[in-house]
Amino acid sequence: MSSSSENNSRRVLIKLSGEALMGEDDFGINPEVMQNVAEEIKSLIDADVQVAIVIGGGNIFRGAGLAASGMNRVSGDQMGMLATVINALAIQDKLEQHGMFARVMSAVKIYEICEDYICRRAIRHLEKGRVVIFAAGTGNPFFTTDSAASLRAIEIKADLMIKATKVDGVYTSDPAKNADAVRYDQLKYDEVLEKKLAVMDATAVVLCRDNNMPLRVLDMTERGSILRAALGGNEGTLVS
Repeated sequence: MSSSSENNSRRVLIKLSGEALMGEDDFGINPEVMQNVAEEIKSLIDADVQVAIVIGGGNIFRGAGLAASGMNRVSGDQMGMLATVINALAIQDKLEQHGMFARVMSAVKIYEICEDYICRRAIRHLEKGRVVIFAAGTGNPFFTTDSAASLRAIEIKADLMIKATKVDGVYTSDPAKNADAVRYDQLKYDEVLEKKLAVMDATAVVLCRDNNMPLRVLDMTERGSILRAALGGNEGTLVS
């Protein structure tokens, strides 16, 4: 039994893409988006939901893109990990401005700036009502922050993993390019893999499947969507 079950509170892990933090900007962190994220997280804490976050770094740096242009892939991915630390610190600061307690835990050692990731310590932070922000992915090159989110959700025994995007679920094709695209209410892990749906990378989906980690994909820009999903609502698309 997970610690969250013993405490009669839900535990969720939210995967935020770095690109989502840009809002309508071309680069960096949009203050309005950060404000909305903080308000959504505050609603979860007020509802006695334990919250962990994995953040990407695509709004600052994408290692895979430069690797395709000739940069060493390991170096590019390491630079991407550092970008996620910048985003994590920004989220931590915004959450603290809203009266929450937050801890950044990094998969790479930067102990002058944030804590090292230790699973038991992360769970203890969650039990104390602190928001835990996991930075630097898995700490390894060649693994996406989607895979890091699946891994951390499994390690902390989350009840649900939420992928917060700009789209209200998983569609048969890209709804921005195809007006006839149809949204799925529910999918099986193997369906996602077989149909090559753009939910998360295959490694992340397989980790969820093999460890029975339910995943819900939803629109983070819709007010209250994350809270409704965390409390068991039928929000977005459920992959299980």
